Amino acid sequence: MARPVAGLADRWRGYVDHAARQSPARLALSVFAVVILGFTALLAMPWATATGTRAPLVDAFFTATSAATVTGLTVVPTGAYWSTWGLVAILVAIKVGGLGVMTLASLLGAAVSRRIGLTQRLLVSSETKSTRLGEVGSLVRTVILTSTALEVVGALVLLPRLYQYDHHWGRAAWHSLFYAVSAFNNAGFVPTEEGLTPFVSDWWVLLPIIVGVFIGSLGFPVVLDLLRHPREPRRWSLHTKLTVTTSLALAAVGALLVAAFEWTNPKTFQPLDGAGTALASLFAAVMPRSGGFSTVQIGDMHQGTWLLTDALMFVGGGSASTAGGIKVTTLAVMLLAILAEARGDKDVEAFGRRIPQETLKVAIAVSLIAATIVLTASLLLLAMTRLSLDQVLLEVISAFATCGLSTGITPTLPTPARYVLAVLMFVGRTGTMTLAAALALRNRRRVIRLPEERPIIG
Repeated sequence: MARPVAGLADRWRGYVDHAARQSPARLALSVFAVVILGFTALLAMPWATATGTRAPLVDAFFTATSAATVTGLTVVPTGAYWSTWGLVAILVAIKVGGLGVMTLASLLGAAVSRRIGLTQRLLVSSETKSTRLGEVGSLVRTVILTSTALEVVGALVLLPRLYQYDHHWGRAAWHSLFYAVSAFNNAGFVPTEEGLTPFVSDWWVLLPIIVGVFIGSLGFPVVLDLLRHPREPRRWSLHTKLTVTTSLALAAVGALLVAAFEWTNPKTFQPLDGAGTALASLFAAVMPRSGGFSTVQIGDMHQGTWLLTDALMFVGGGSASTAGGIKVTTLAVMLLAILAEARGDKDVEAFGRRIPQETLKVAIAVSLIAATIVLTASLLLLAMTRLSLDQVLLEVISAFATCGLSTGITPTLPTPARYVLAVLMFVGRTGTMTLAAALALRNRRRVIRLPEERPIIG
């Protein structure tokens, strides 16, 4: 009996190694697609719904995709529609999705071979942006342990306050764990029908969620760098410095603009006092990083706030994080390039380091590919529905950036539009460059370079 099992393991390991050598990105995409289909099957079971009836396939598929891609868009009310077991399946999908596409592929290979080989190390290295292959094995364990520890701490902080609200230790513990995992993985799923609306001015509940979303959106390389050198910013990598600086700037500017737009809105911030408005503004500015939670109805906000939210969602969070978007380092590099061009500098520099031209090319490619995907999906949804452009644009960017914020139109979308959003969530989570690498057969190398000539720009 042991020999057939061992033979099957050897064949599977050989397939993984071969696929990793030929196209690591395609292997990661395939594994992630299988994970989504697996959770779709679980959510399609009768025990997954509160009524005991099978969920429609499109609803199960959409929810599984949203959970595995840590997005948070829903076509059915999560807390009311799904049973406890359905919520457990969603929570596990969030946790698995949060580990990352490449990390998941590596863990599959490790589960078969009981060790992390070179090809699996390469997979994780590309996901976590780690260049030392010898450290990848310990890095995977560190990522899992660190994320789990932060989630447990978040749950313990939330537990006393949620118990005061519900007066039931079992439900309070379950909701605390769910919110903590959902926050750190930037998923945006809520286990109750009312969500976080009752806590719009509650610092005890919202501040831990803000911190969890913010830390999760920084990315594992940044978190590990901060843990290694918590009081030595000079030893931080350039990536960490750019990510932290840009993230804090976006949160501060976003909070001020949200407060300015919504200060007099009677449906959102006007009933709140000064402290409540400050908290709600900070919450609304951090959630577009890919958090997806909301304390007020997004549909009740002004259109200016919608546009600001679109911009923040499109940027997203840090590289190799649970957040989506084009990533804050992409924005930082392009802004630094503009600044260098305005100054007449030949090189793009930041924090005493020179940024290679290849990095700027990648940043431009990622931004243009993302914009093209958003444009195409918006045109498709406009053709499929009778919704306004501002509503469609927020929904599309939210799906692509795996954010989960919505004006409330998701449950009303027709089936074809739901599948479009599901594809968007998949593409947004796996990354535009990962998808491009998966579709490319090989890199194009040129021996002969053509003569240089500059076109007129602007």
